[in-house]
Amino acid sequence: MTVAESIQKAGKPPGKTRAAPPVARVPPPARPAQPRDRHRGLLLSFVLFVVAPLALCAWYLLTRAEDQFISEAGFTVRSEETSSATEMFSGFSAFMGNPGTDNASILYEFIRSPDIAARIDTSLNLKAHFSAAWPRDPVFALPPDATAEDLRDHWQRILRISYDESSGLIRFSVHAYSADMAQTMAQEVLRQGQILINELNATARADALHHAKQDLAQALERLKTAREEMIRFRSRTQLVDPESDLQGRMGVLNGLQEQLAQALIDYDLLLQSTQASDPRAEIAQRKIAVIRQRIAQERREFAEGETQDATNYPALLGEYERLEVNRLFAEESYHAALAALDIARAGAARQSLYLATFIRPTRPETSEYPDRPLFIALTALILLMLWAIGALIFYSVRDRR
Repeated sequence: MTVAESIQKAGKPPGKTRAAPPVARVPPPARPAQPRDRHRGLLLSFVLFVVAPLALCAWYLLTRAEDQFISEAGFTVRSEETSSATEMFSGFSAFMGNPGTDNASILYEFIRSPDIAARIDTSLNLKAHFSAAWPRDPVFALPPDATAEDLRDHWQRILRISYDESSGLIRFSVHAYSADMAQTMAQEVLRQGQILINELNATARADALHHAKQDLAQALERLKTAREEMIRFRSRTQLVDPESDLQGRMGVLNGLQEQLAQALIDYDLLLQSTQASDPRAEIAQRKIAVIRQRIAQERREFAEGETQDATNYPALLGEYERLEVNRLFAEESYHAALAALDIARAGAARQSLYLATFIRPTRPETSEYPDRPLFIALTALILLMLWAIGALIFYSVRDRR
């Protein structure tokens, strides 16, 4: 049986057959990649700019860098809380000021300043200690011929200090090549801080005492002037106390008023039994008229009359009141200045500021600086980042060409 017959027997026409798909040709395998010049250059740059500097840094830290010990300490500034009887009575305890956290801020800046570095160098010879490792360790050591500026910069490197403004607590640490030297340096920092506090105490006491004496001298001069003006007033007017004289005049006027009232009553009673033409009634009328004239005259003298120095009485009373107020105010100022001087003298006899140490200078047992693993890791990270950035820049410039 032929192929056509087999297709017809199956019921399918011969034109409907599907052609077989072409066979895909597999390409030959690629050749292994060969390193090119740019690859070699990239690897060489990695070795030169990452591996070599990192190896140099590790070699220096492990073989050349000297071990340093760290001593820590902490303190705060406190003021003496006292309440003497004079302060409680007069209320002038604020005259000395409130030390508070201002002095802690001053001490914080002092510890960071070149002044304390120079003082500690004078007492402990910092230059000799930190130049002992020179030239073996030129990175962390101090040159033997270091200047004051070099010592200042080195002090900033070996000092770590923190200050909490809310609580006034100060913590610091110092580095040295030996544990004993590190502890001694921390103790010296505290001693220099106490010296500064003593200087602040002395300055504050001297200023307070000086100002108190000045205020007392001014108050005394004001009191003398007020009393001299009062004496001149009394000598001029021949009156010791115009208010007492006024009370006397008012007494005379009140007496005349009583006499006038009694005379009027007697006159009314007399008219009930006699006629108005009676001689006794005429005498009573003249008496009443005389009393009224005297009352009017007293009132005119009180309102418009003049004293021996040709000063009317109201002006005299006004001047006396002014002088009396000035005298009383001068006396009160003098008493207040005298109390302030007593307080300043009492404050000068005691220590109002002192250092309260809450962490005594520690004596380290092991070296903690330089932290070699940390330094090596940071160096590796920085070198790797710089190398990667440089490689990216190089390839971006190359691709643009």
